[in-house]
Amino acid sequence: MRIGLFGGTFNPIHNCHLTIATQVRTRFALDQVLLIPVGDPPHRSNRDLAPAAHRLEMVRLAIAGNPTLAVSDVEIRRPEKSYSIDTVRILRHQYGAGVDLYFILGLDAFLEFPSWRQAPELLALCHFVVVSRMGVSFVPLADRLPLPKLSRQALEDLDRRVTDRLDVPVPGGTSLALLCLPPCDISASDIRQRIHSRSDVALLLPASVKSYIMEHNLFQEELNRPGF
Repeated sequence: MRIGLFGGTFNPIHNCHLTIATQVRTRFALDQVLLIPVGDPPHRSNRDLAPAAHRLEMVRLAIAGNPTLAVSDVEIRRPEKSYSIDTVRILRHQYGAGVDLYFILGLDAFLEFPSWRQAPELLALCHFVVVSRMGVSFVPLADRLPLPKLSRQALEDLDRRVTDRLDVPVPGGTSLALLCLPPCDISASDIRQRIHSRSDVALLLPASVKSYIMEHNLFQEELNRPGF
């Protein structure tokens, strides 16, 4: 089996999240993509972040009826700060060695990968699928340890969309795939701002998620901050 791991705040989950999950699942022949909302920070100061229980329920509503997408509360159940290496180890134990795990994330987040906890070990534990983000270049990934050496020309070709995918083997048997997807300019921060200003969000997220937000009065009194 092949399982995709797609983490994020999902604050709230929106149509771009669902499109990315579906497109990656198709391109990599994944059996299922597991959406993993992050938990509440131990000392939460971000008023923009809806409680984890709400974000989890919104993901459940968004994927209802789609057996190729699932949701996990693995990070929400941990009271301490979640690190990707811990999450992947838990899921590796849960699924067993016979399942290939594909860690899905945006290019903007992956640019910070060298600073992640135990980054080399994480790269060896699962495959990585890095998807393009509007306004973010692939070129800075060249010569960035602990990543494999990447051709600057190949990265420039991705930025110019001469090619839409670059596959790079990783020592130890895993792989790194850089993927250009069609641009999607929906952002969670824009949705939150629209909800706060009573603007229409019907085309930006599933109707069930919009109804849940209105029912529970989420994102009504926050300040806008950037976010995926």
